[in-house]
Amino acid sequence: MATPHISAEPGDFAPAVIMPGDPYRADRMAKLVLREPKVISDVRGIRAYTGTVDGKRLSIMASGMGMPSISLYATELYRFFGVERIIRVGTAGGISPEVARGDVIVAVGAHTTSSMNELRIPSVHFSAVADFPMAAAAVAAALGDPLVKTGTILSEDHFYFKAPGAMEALEAHRVLGVEMEAAGLYGVAAAEGGAALAVLTVSDHLVVPGRDMTSEERETLFTRALDLALAAAFA
Repeated sequence: MATPHISAEPGDFAPAVIMPGDPYRADRMAKLVLREPKVISDVRGIRAYTGTVDGKRLSIMASGMGMPSISLYATELYRFFGVERIIRVGTAGGISPEVARGDVIVAVGAHTTSSMNELRIPSVHFSAVADFPMAAAAVAAALGDPLVKTGTILSEDHFYFKAPGAMEALEAHRVLGVEMEAAGLYGVAAAEGGAALAVLTVSDHLVVPGRDMTSEERETLFTRALDLALAAAFA
């Protein structure tokens, strides 16, 4: 049945959904990897596609920006459309000197400044972690690629505001990068009995000086992360 935010019908979605934040990136991914992609939902500019990859069904849908947006879509996908696995493919800002622009992070855990997960279990600090089999499949698919890093990230609500001393503390705790969605996705997956993973391309670096990726590069330089996401989707 359709929901207020997804106009698909039962069975339209595949068991696995690859979920970039940007609707244009979702369109590009669908054209790149799906055979005979079909638009199964188009509400508020967020299109969802289902097609096949090597004969296996796969869906691709954008999440929008931020934890409230991805949490809304992920909840409806798990709860109403039979989706089992969601893999976020997006970008992150580097924090640790262990990562460089263009590297890919397989995010096994996501710290957060958001209050969204604090309400899940009373008096407990919720641990937002990825699905281990999917993370393991993504790492295995990397085949030892030195540009693929595995570790924790930070998901935060603010894009521009940074608390004094935060970057130094995060770097000291070997947090690889920062983005705005993964912790919310991991929380929803835990609550809804689904599996989730975030695979992120480092588009800029908050600590190490250098040129950041342009918006055009962010649109196109996601092939390595997408390959790892596909491995996780069919794990």
